Amino acid sequence: MKIALVHDYLSQDGGAERVLQSFHELWPEAPIFVLFHDRKKLPQFVGRDVRESFIAKLPFGKTHYQWYTALMPIATERHNLHEFDVVVSSTSAFAKGVLTRPDTLHISYCHTPTRYLWTDTHEYLEELRYGPIVKSLLPQFIHRWRLWDKMSVDRVDRFLANSRTVQQRIQKYYRRPSDLLYPPINTATFFPIDETETLGNYFLAGGRVVPYKRFDLLIQVFNRLGTPLKIFGDGPALNTLKKYAKPNIEFLGRVSETKKAHLMRHALAFLNPQVEDFGLTVVESMASGRPVIAYGVGGATETVIPGLTGQLFYRQEWETLLHVILSFKPEQWDTKKIRTWAESFDETHFKKRMRGYVESVYEEHKQGLNQCQLPLH
Repeated sequence: MKIALVHDYLSQDGGAERVLQSFHELWPEAPIFVLFHDRKKLPQFVGRDVRESFIAKLPFGKTHYQWYTALMPIATERHNLHEFDVVVSSTSAFAKGVLTRPDTLHISYCHTPTRYLWTDTHEYLEELRYGPIVKSLLPQFIHRWRLWDKMSVDRVDRFLANSRTVQQRIQKYYRRPSDLLYPPINTATFFPIDETETLGNYFLAGGRVVPYKRFDLLIQVFNRLGTPLKIFGDGPALNTLKKYAKPNIEFLGRVSETKKAHLMRHALAFLNPQVEDFGLTVVESMASGRPVIAYGVGGATETVIPGLTGQLFYRQEWETLLHVILSFKPEQWDTKKIRTWAESFDETHFKKRMRGYVESVYEEHKQGLNQCQLPLH
């Protein structure tokens, strides 16, 4: 069984890239096909067999890759996968659209149907900082990309979803069933405080600082509370948030995994005011023994157990979140129980299930091919 891995592109270190890394640890001989690889931002893939498309050779193809979005479907289709028996794509955009041999099994691990094409199209267009002419033309391009995206779904043999939330989206937008496999968490990197340590006096939030993450709600709440809030991560919305945040709110920028683990285990709670497909940082906080206060929609409803590992709030408004934080009692949470629940998402379980799934589906796939080849009588 000769396997190839396909990923959209390697431009940021996020949850999808962690999934890809786990795939490569499972199948280290498998080449990784991507549109491009920014080696400065993802050095962990340097030295591996990463095969880039022609976009990587275009001017500013890695730093301003958004300029070449219209070429990405074509570049994806030009990945040459004819020598492989199994293709595993990791995607929220283009990678599922690769072309394979008729007898090749294509399993697509879907992080979500492409946000700007389906769930967040109108918000995406509103947030763009282009001029009126460009913004008036974009809907036409998005319409064409949406048609290609829907067509590319037919090239996938089996879908894996990273949450029930994403399963519902795959069914809604692609009209395809999918199997469920939660993404991997390296729980060994995170651990609770011991008896020699004390909790800090701050709440914590973090991730990519983009509008849909709703860090603006946190700013509104903590500007009023005056309680310390630490936010890690970087992104296009960072400068805007800094402008109206009071001194009790600290922006840490990008932090190392070691620093993040330290912040999480000493935080009073981790705050998740957004709708996530799954929410890796939520589980990382629980692996650190700390509860999560999360908006009760999306992936958080699958990972946060109210009263055991955290609290959910159901109106995405600062007034509702303020009320929850005011009533929050950090001493009432059982650190060990929170940690135990998080361990069920550990990457060892993910790898075992993923390997078993691919092997089982491939055997089933081969049997189907052999049945098709039986002579007619």
